[in-house]
Amino acid sequence: MLMKLANYFQPMHTNNLLVLKKTIYGLAIGWTTLIAILCLVKFEKLPSLGVSGADKYVHFTFHFIFTLLWGSYLWLQQMPWKLNQIGKVVCMSLLYGILIEFLQETCTASRHADIFDVLANFSGAILAFLIFVFIKTLRTTN
Repeated sequence: MLMKLANYFQPMHTNNLLVLKKTIYGLAIGWTTLIAILCLVKFEKLPSLGVSGADKYVHFTFHFIFTLLWGSYLWLQQMPWKLNQIGKVVCMSLLYGILIEFLQETCTASRHADIFDVLANFSGAILAFLIFVFIKTLRTTN
């Protein structure tokens, strides 16, 4: 009886995992697209936050979430997951940030490349990586 019950719930678990994978994949694609749009399109009269270097916080947040989303997607795709996969996501984040800065310099008149934006991007990605390291450490010690 107990075995039949366990088999009954197995397809539901698989379906929920598939839905979660698709949802995170969609969010990751959407977030990646949103970063490009917000970094490359000129917006008229944006309100000022009054915080020095506020755009660096934005870049940090962009790539922090970018790394969390893509890292989570890879985590769900490949069980058991490995930290080197998340490291590849950090590299993707860095390269994507450099590409955006290059496109800002070459394809827009209102935006310019900034090495400090790249450093903020990388910092956000590294913090997300450290969160994955922390989770991995917790899961292996328990």
